[in-house]
Amino acid sequence: MQQALMVYPMVAMVLLTFVIGIWMLRLRIKAVKEGVLNPGYFLLNRGAKLPDGLAKVTQHYANLFEMPVLFYVACLAVIVTRNTDWLSLGLAWLFVAARVAHAYIHTGHNGLKHRRLAFLAGTVVLALLWLRLLGQLLVA
Repeated sequence: MQQALMVYPMVAMVLLTFVIGIWMLRLRIKAVKEGVLNPGYFLLNRGAKLPDGLAKVTQHYANLFEMPVLFYVACLAVIVTRNTDWLSLGLAWLFVAARVAHAYIHTGHNGLKHRRLAFLAGTVVLALLWLRLLGQLLVA
């Protein structure tokens, strides 16, 4: 199997990160233009309460630099060790799907039950991806 196939789920996660980042930037600009937020707030990110929509998107953007970092490392480890297979690739895409669902929920209605389920699904899938890689390395 082509090792490069593992790059596509990583690209999808990068695209999700850029989409959320651009959305956050647009919401920040809007809040400043409407006078809801003083531009000085962004010097230290304190001194004012963010509008709820901006707060959710900002928090989600930060989330994309937490658990997904382990995803990127796992994908790169799979590629470097030449262990790309259909199961690893499928798990990578399932992680992306869980993170897209998490983004949709977190930045939308933000229902904790649904958000928790999406987060847990992504966490379990990521753990399985790491266990798959470990298993492949132990039997090699």
